Amino acid sequence: MEVWAQALHSLNEADEDADLTLVLSVMEGNNTIPVIVLDKEGHVADYRNIEIEGKNAADTAAYVERMGQRMKADNRYIKIQIGDSTDYQLVCYDDSVMLKRLAAWPYVQLGIVLIFVVVALFALLSSKRAEQNKVWVGLSKETAHQLGTPISSLMAWTEMLKENYPNDELLPEMDKDVKRLERIAERFSKIGSVPEPVESSMNEVLRHVIEYMNRRTSQKVQIESQMPDEDVIVKMNASLFEWVIENLCKNAVDAMEGTGTITLSLVKEEKYVIIEVRDTGKGIRKKDIKNVFTPGFTTKKRGWGLGLSLAKRIVEEYHRGRIFVKSSEIGKGTTFRIEMPC
Repeated sequence: MEVWAQALHSLNEADEDADLTLVLSVMEGNNTIPVIVLDKEGHVADYRNIEIEGKNAADTAAYVERMGQRMKADNRYIKIQIGDSTDYQLVCYDDSVMLKRLAAWPYVQLGIVLIFVVVALFALLSSKRAEQNKVWVGLSKETAHQLGTPISSLMAWTEMLKENYPNDELLPEMDKDVKRLERIAERFSKIGSVPEPVESSMNEVLRHVIEYMNRRTSQKVQIESQMPDEDVIVKMNASLFEWVIENLCKNAVDAMEGTGTITLSLVKEEKYVIIEVRDTGKGIRKKDIKNVFTPGFTTKKRGWGLGLSLAKRIVEEYHRGRIFVKSSEIGKGTTFRIEMPC
């Protein structure tokens, strides 16, 4: 009996040594996977591949034990029974750095794909916008070119009429109209180039527009102005800027269907000069406000939808300002606002 007992005890010890050898071999053969060995009471027996920086011995032990308990709570452990006794050890483990990186790699790839998609869309939109700009610039230059010959001919005929009929009262008005056509052709020709801004009076620009509109519109349309007494000086191309205000006023006349009030206001603030064109017309629908400056968009039965798009180009690209619809209400009117840097 004693012989059998001794033999059984020797076998148990051999099994226990084999289990411990297995644990040690797992620990020593692993260079990447974080592993923590906990004993029966939950204390740390050993650990490998745990990143610990700037901690003293007591903090390190507490930190590793907390990590081990977290791994155990996540069911990331292997239970190893030590012999036939009730003792056991838990080999707790976590994903290696490589596995964590591989898990994140699909998201990185998705992010890269999204970046390429965004860049491609941006390039496509930029290309489309550039193509549109080329179309409008080409159209403007061609219009100026086509107007050049008949305007030159009209100027010559006007000079001949002045010599033959020097006292005719209609000739001065004809001369004004010819010069007006010449100015329009000049404006179209400047669309494709960047004009050099010079210091000019914004008050004078608005007065010229009011004078022109009063001659060209019905007496049922009242044009009012609200301007300071002193001149507001802004660096701009006065000829092109007059065109912007004229376009806004003409759109206002169309919106009012020939009856109503247009108010031009000029205010100088610390950083901006603000011009507002307010009408009492039919207003703009909310869904159309964002499209009013889009080339080709128009609510008129006739028209190419170029006026406001060219106005936006002149204000924002040539003068570094802003133009937008400040407010609009159906049946009450619309207010356009221009902000120009001082």
